[in-house]
Amino acid sequence: MKRAGPALYMRPRALVICAPREDVVRIEPFRMERLQSTYENYVDCNLSESGVQPMRLRDLVQQAGGAEPLLSTELGYCQSNGTEELRDRIAAFYGGAARDNVVVTNGGSEANYAVFWSLLERGDRVAFMLPNYLQTWGLSRAFASAADAFRLVLRRERNGTRWALDVESLRRAVTRKTRVILVTNPTSPTGAVLTEAEMEEIVRAARRSGAFIVADEIYRGAEVSGTTAPSFWGRHDRLLITSGLSKAFGLPGLRIGWVVGPAALVKRLWSYRDYTTISPGILSDHLARIALEPERREAIFARTRSIIRANLPVLESWMRARTDVFSYVPPQAGAILFARYAMPIGSVALVEKLRVEKSVLIVPGDHLGAARHVRIGFGSDADYLRRGLERIDETLGELPRSRRTRMVRSRAEHRPARSVPS
Repeated sequence: MKRAGPALYMRPRALVICAPREDVVRIEPFRMERLQSTYENYVDCNLSESGVQPMRLRDLVQQAGGAEPLLSTELGYCQSNGTEELRDRIAAFYGGAARDNVVVTNGGSEANYAVFWSLLERGDRVAFMLPNYLQTWGLSRAFASAADAFRLVLRRERNGTRWALDVESLRRAVTRKTRVILVTNPTSPTGAVLTEAEMEEIVRAARRSGAFIVADEIYRGAEVSGTTAPSFWGRHDRLLITSGLSKAFGLPGLRIGWVVGPAALVKRLWSYRDYTTISPGILSDHLARIALEPERREAIFARTRSIIRANLPVLESWMRARTDVFSYVPPQAGAILFARYAMPIGSVALVEKLRVEKSVLIVPGDHLGAARHVRIGFGSDADYLRRGLERIDETLGELPRSRRTRMVRSRAEHRPARSVPS
């Protein structure tokens, strides 16, 4: 759409008149985030969260010897790309990285935004993993020309059924016009961890096309097994990793994220942040330095994994008692379970019914790129989780089962719905 008239801007000693633009960037609604932001603080049971019970400020500062250093901090501007100590500690999480490979952002969301804004132009295409957290899907459609989906699918293997990379769909999605391949690992919302072979397939696709890999690794450190998932760092020379403290660290309120990549590209990204939030908050930077001290980082991961291991059986037991409705694969990482259901109701309508009638919030699969699925967060207190599940039970009892229920139960392998977010 054209603007109403010519745009004006000032240069030194000159007034320049620009022609109206016909390619104005439009950001489409981010439906999942709108749902959560609007309602998560107004329901009795919020099971839409994908992290664990947040840490308390008291616990974090006591581990660092008390609050006095924090209380003595002057509330000025922080080093705009993050303090050197913080960037050193982030780099230590990625073997061979150094502080110049890191820029600190306000949360993982700003990290993703800055990366896609800096890399994409009209005419570019993005190969995008589905199902997924769809922030970067919207950014791809705003800054580039299109997003082409490749998928995780359910596959029966020797040790059971797992969410696996559909290599053929990856090969179809990545072309000469592909500028970015977006991958999340550990994956969201499935909770799967890519195998080394799957990671290498993604790297090979990037090398063939000359594309960047953007790897969102924000769940790395929240593995059920206790073994930290491998990183994409060091596997490709055109690679940017985004992450932050909100999921595996249980510190979403600090709003600290980061990008790790080649030093020259990270320096360029830093200049993009001059146009957004400029710098992290000085108190958040201070607390992030505490959390990312290597031994403390591992202790925080141990806390996260203990919460996941304690609560996952509660949700799995509930799911197993309702096999006429749900089928799922246990997550390997993250406090989220992604389940397919067999009821004749769309996921958005189901979630709205639960919110309005039972004051429970979960995430519809349609907001994640997979119809007839829901995502349930189990990182909160176990009793809180049980209360939410009891309310979901009440709604399940009111809904008819799909005629396809038996087929869903009998199949060991099925593909998620082919719907792509609009």
